[in-house]
Amino acid sequence: MKKILLAVCATLCAALPAAAQEWPTKQVKLIVPFAAGSTPDVTARMLTDYLQNKFGQTFIVENRAGASGNTGTDAVAKAEPDGHTVGMSILGPLGVNAVLFGRLPYDPAKDLAFVTMLVTQPNALAVNTGLGVNTVPELMTLLKNNPGKYNYASIGNGSLSHMSMEAILLKAGSKAVHVPYAGSPAAMTALMRGDVQLASLPAIAVTPHVASGKVKILAITTAERSDLLPGIPTLTENGIDVQADAWSGLIAPAKTPDAIIEKIRAAFTEAVTSPAIREKLAVQLTWPIPTTPAQFRARVESDMARWKPVIEAAAIKVN
Repeated sequence: MKKILLAVCATLCAALPAAAQEWPTKQVKLIVPFAAGSTPDVTARMLTDYLQNKFGQTFIVENRAGASGNTGTDAVAKAEPDGHTVGMSILGPLGVNAVLFGRLPYDPAKDLAFVTMLVTQPNALAVNTGLGVNTVPELMTLLKNNPGKYNYASIGNGSLSHMSMEAILLKAGSKAVHVPYAGSPAAMTALMRGDVQLASLPAIAVTPHVASGKVKILAITTAERSDLLPGIPTLTENGIDVQADAWSGLIAPAKTPDAIIEKIRAAFTEAVTSPAIREKLAVQLTWPIPTTPAQFRARVESDMARWKPVIEAAAIKVN
């Protein structure tokens, strides 16, 4: 009898690691810390549709907007670390917001597992054509010679569009008046009307309006040119070391087992690089950038080293 019990116990113990590594075994919730219709939300819904078809399990998107992404990211940090609650996030909640807000309800370094980066899209440096500039050097000279004269739009205080414009102004050795708007549509309307003269906004928000002749894209903010935006130079090749691509990545609660993290990473990487989703992303001027967890964390640290001095120099604060 004792031998039978030992054999059963050994069998069960041997099975535990394999069972622990299964994923998904129930509904998976993908928390998006921004409103429905935002770029992270659109991407999340593409991916969950793909994965639901792949695994035959229910994948749902839950929008938890608030506090510049902190609310939804905190919900991920406090979820059960079993791989069935994951989240989309961006640089703000994963690093920059700690500087902007002064304090977060979670510690990004300790309370979150970095799974993989997912997608990125460039910002476009755009000007109202009435400003009379056609190149980045012309704009930099104009800004330097006229500190405080011009207004620029952003999609919110502390947003990437805000920080990237302040970085450009620092390079020009100048100042401009920051006018925050509730989102890209409102900011673009202001730019086309001439209420503001320039802006660094998601490229997909700008490109539909170029044909009107009211706005001009001078450059994009990625390190290299994009095949999706042919002919448009980068700030870097114009001698302006400002890189500000708006990426999204996948996170999970800390203490999620490494084996589960790897299964999640592999599944989302397959989804985001599939031909069907790549085609849909391209329409949004977005492309996949899957990484390892270590590469994802390194990117956050690199971006923090880039943006913290800009935040401090421009005295950017949210509250």
